[in-house]
Amino acid sequence: MSEKGYKKIIRVTTVSGSLVGTLKGQFAFMKQFYEVIGVCSKDEELRVLSEREGVRTVGIDMTRKITPFKDLKALFQLYRFFKSERPEIVHTHTPKAGTLGLMAAYLAGVPHRLHTIAGLPLMEATGKKRILLNLVEKLTYACATNIYPNSQGIYEFVKQEGFTNDKKLKVIGQGSSNGVDITHFNPELFSVRDKETLRKELSIPLNERVLIFLGRIVADKGIHELIDAFTQISEKIDNITLIIGGDYERNLDPISPRTENLLNNHPKIKLLGWIKDVRPYLSISELMLFPSYREGFPNVVMQAGAMGIPVIATDINGCNEIIIPGKNGIIVPPKNTVRLEEAILNYLNGDSQTFSAETCRKLIIERYDQKIIWKLLHEEYERVLSSNTSTSC
Repeated sequence: MSEKGYKKIIRVTTVSGSLVGTLKGQFAFMKQFYEVIGVCSKDEELRVLSEREGVRTVGIDMTRKITPFKDLKALFQLYRFFKSERPEIVHTHTPKAGTLGLMAAYLAGVPHRLHTIAGLPLMEATGKKRILLNLVEKLTYACATNIYPNSQGIYEFVKQEGFTNDKKLKVIGQGSSNGVDITHFNPELFSVRDKETLRKELSIPLNERVLIFLGRIVADKGIHELIDAFTQISEKIDNITLIIGGDYERNLDPISPRTENLLNNHPKIKLLGWIKDVRPYLSISELMLFPSYREGFPNVVMQAGAMGIPVIATDINGCNEIIIPGKNGIIVPPKNTVRLEEAILNYLNGDSQTFSAETCRKLIIERYDQKIIWKLLHEEYERVLSSNTSTSC
């Protein structure tokens, strides 16, 4: 219990982007009911979170790779911090923060140890690496008292793999870790003049049809299939441009030199790097392409929908829950360039008339307005705090 009498909740992620971006607004909302502390690796973004949402933040360095010595150091630092703070709840996000944070919370005697699963890298792993990641996942869940897959697909996958007891698992609402801010992602905020100005800045003619991809530039996001499909389509249709917003992660999941060369040099591809505010770019786009291999619950797909934009996405966790084929998008098989190209061509050659901006936006508002997610999570915290959860692994 904090000095103010509020129950204390510590939220832990590996890097600051998850706290500052993915969970934006959630800390300020929860601060009405609890003392909330954010923990992740040290960087300048932690200060941004503190100032914006009015909560305390603490930097404890964690890596996204397997680094035994650094991991042990982080585990000890987390343990000491939890022991001194004595929170009622530790709630972790992201794989590494989940493993280290929940182990430390268990050792420190934290009564309620919650973990949100928002994507599983092991889905694409094979051989010895898959065996190791499976063991780590089971250890993580063993140390948790409650586990929240952020999509129904991940819920079923975790059950199927036998990673944990079914009784620990629960999906909050209809999925997503934080929903989408429908007042922020609103197409009405951007005028015709705004759109024309941005097109001019990007050297995109007014008659050009704009497609967009937002995400990390890695193999798992389907970048190879995306670029192959687009380059073939651009030979058949002249007036199309593809905007790519995202950073490379060459040390974790690099793409091929051929694909990287096309990204950098294709005349119809606008490679913009990481985009702080994606809304203006969505406002000039008519279709999002998201051919990822694996997801938890992809925020950019919800954001596109809130901006009234249909999405061609793969038949994977999260995407196939957000997208209702024929209403707000199209579903294609993952790792299938031919089917992706067909879907894009069909859209450009007439299927675009099937989708309305109003329907795309309405489907997001009804299911994923972040205020609904926050309310449901608050109710879950209250339920957990009133329960007599065992502290044993």
